[in-house]
Amino acid sequence: MFGSDKCPIWGTEAKIWPSDGSDGRCVNSARCGGVYEITRHAETNLRGIDDVFKARLTTWLVDQRRMGSEMPHVTVKVLEFIQVALPLPVHDRVIRLLNHFASKQTHIGASIDIAISGLSEHLYTDGLSEVGNFCAAVSESLNDLEIGFLIEQLEASGYIKKTGREKCQITLDGYRKIEEDSRREKISKNAFVAMWFGEEMQHVYDGAIAPGIIDAGYEPVRIDKKQHNNKIDDEIVAEIRRARFVVADFTHGPKEGMRGGVYYEAGFARGLGLEVISTCEGSLLKENKIHFDTRQFNHIGWSSSELEGFRKALSNRISATIGDGPLRNS
Repeated sequence: MFGSDKCPIWGTEAKIWPSDGSDGRCVNSARCGGVYEITRHAETNLRGIDDVFKARLTTWLVDQRRMGSEMPHVTVKVLEFIQVALPLPVHDRVIRLLNHFASKQTHIGASIDIAISGLSEHLYTDGLSEVGNFCAAVSESLNDLEIGFLIEQLEASGYIKKTGREKCQITLDGYRKIEEDSRREKISKNAFVAMWFGEEMQHVYDGAIAPGIIDAGYEPVRIDKKQHNNKIDDEIVAEIRRARFVVADFTHGPKEGMRGGVYYEAGFARGLGLEVISTCEGSLLKENKIHFDTRQFNHIGWSSSELEGFRKALSNRISATIGDGPLRNS
């Protein structure tokens, strides 16, 4: 049976019921954008956290649902990931809100309710209406002032037009932006691996890179190719476009030199707006033997004697940066 209670994350009104087969609870919270499950231990650890942490955790929940998880599971380990998660760029927050408005349309050109606070009969405890709670959830916003600012940016960019004090319509430019964003969106279980696929690296792939990706809930995809010269072939391009993110290992041998293919594949992925997780054998990093164009990116260093630590570090970086994948076992 459903019961009325407060969202463990935000303290706003929510529907709560017991979780099957665990010590946790299931929650349906507008302020968190929908349903989630939370363990008792995680719920205890949430006490005293600030709103910025709550907003990033909410983004994680929203992204988990977008990737196919019907009931994201909040554990203490997830909270540890959120501690190092980066905030959403403001531009991304604006576009996420635009996509949310589109999802609420009954038909093209329909008016959308943007009454975010103070005007509905029922207000949530943070002063946001139900509409406002969902808007805040999808845009990592802390209050109605931030949501209002994002709405103003949508209007200034020509993506929406006001049709009343609390109504708007998506414009043709807005639909174009949504379609463009949809083409770039990578809700995928695939992680493309760009690396040197020599025999010297097979144990690293088998012992750390592949299992680290799998631990985070994704499927590693590799294409063994000879190093190519200023050209990425169609098969590689297709797989990168299908991927949710790329793991690029910049390790190279003393004779072979830097792997040009890895640099091209990582650069191509970044050009598409994909996240690239960079790794490299530790001694090469210490000796600064990677190309200067990529030194500004944070690399996970590894050694052959500590592959288990590398596996865990890679899995944690993926979960913290991108979020758990749809194949992850809770």
